[in-house]
Amino acid sequence: MDHKIKEPIDAVITWVDGNDPIHQAKLEKALGNKSRKHIPGADKTRFGNANELKYSILSILRFAPFIRKIFIVTDEQHPEVFPDIQKYFPERLQDVSIVDHKEIFKGYEQYLPVFNSRSIEAVIWRIPGLADRFIFLSDDMFLVKELKPEDLFVNGNAVMRGTWLPAPFLRNAWNNIRKNVNRHLLNNPDFQPKPSFHIGQWNAAAILGFKWRYFFSSHTPHTVNRKSAEAFFKENPEILEKQISYKFRHNNQFNCASLYYHLEIRNGNQNFAKPSFVFLHPYGRRRGYIEKKLKTCESNPDIIFMNIQSLEKCDQIDQEKLIGWMEKNLSL
Repeated sequence: MDHKIKEPIDAVITWVDGNDPIHQAKLEKALGNKSRKHIPGADKTRFGNANELKYSILSILRFAPFIRKIFIVTDEQHPEVFPDIQKYFPERLQDVSIVDHKEIFKGYEQYLPVFNSRSIEAVIWRIPGLADRFIFLSDDMFLVKELKPEDLFVNGNAVMRGTWLPAPFLRNAWNNIRKNVNRHLLNNPDFQPKPSFHIGQWNAAAILGFKWRYFFSSHTPHTVNRKSAEAFFKENPEILEKQISYKFRHNNQFNCASLYYHLEIRNGNQNFAKPSFVFLHPYGRRRGYIEKKLKTCESNPDIIFMNIQSLEKCDQIDQEKLIGWMEKNLSL
């Protein structure tokens, strides 16, 4: 079947295997004498791996066959996903490739290695051969129903999933109080607030001149106009360099999806849509939590995406329950 569309759309997935001894050695060297507890962005759960990448890729190939290429962005690692692609979608094997951090950080190698999705996502538009329209997602995001090109781009413009929220002035004020108390009263000069999903998105909006509200996006694949991202960072190289200089996620950084969306909004794009996703954080939940979430995926026709966080922390029974559901949903 020919799934080509007039304007190609690619997918970019960021991935890391935190169990890899080489990765662990790099991370420990980057930490130096500092403890993980003093660097919230170095928490082990950020680098966990429960083979989610396999299902993320297969879900794209199953439910969004119009996606032209899938790029897996990683740091000198080689995920064992190609045998499964060969098994279930042999005709698409050549459409999935690995992109090393060195390729997208070309010219900025002094900041490698990096263990920070916010830094990495700021340069994914530099992937060689990437389509002018693409989506990016982490390996814990999955498609659960058929996706159409117009769910992502309409008339060449990105579809932005989320909702408007007021600027988080109180949250920022509280963070400043905590920093001052820790640094000046508790003798904790290294203290930094945990990087916030909301503050990161607000930081992006503020950079682009938004003063009172921001468009808050959820844990779904994000749409990007590559040329817009490239133009912005070429006009503002100091913003790019500051963003990628953080090896670990930091509260001062911006959320890249939010930056790309607010660029769209500033340029007049009003293609807003509901998040259309189910969010699962299954570790340590009450009985029936997983079943309820999966039932929502099945029964709600508006649900297209699913995000499962910290799957590697779940016991084997819950992991098998979720993986079994995904395999059935993908007809594997």
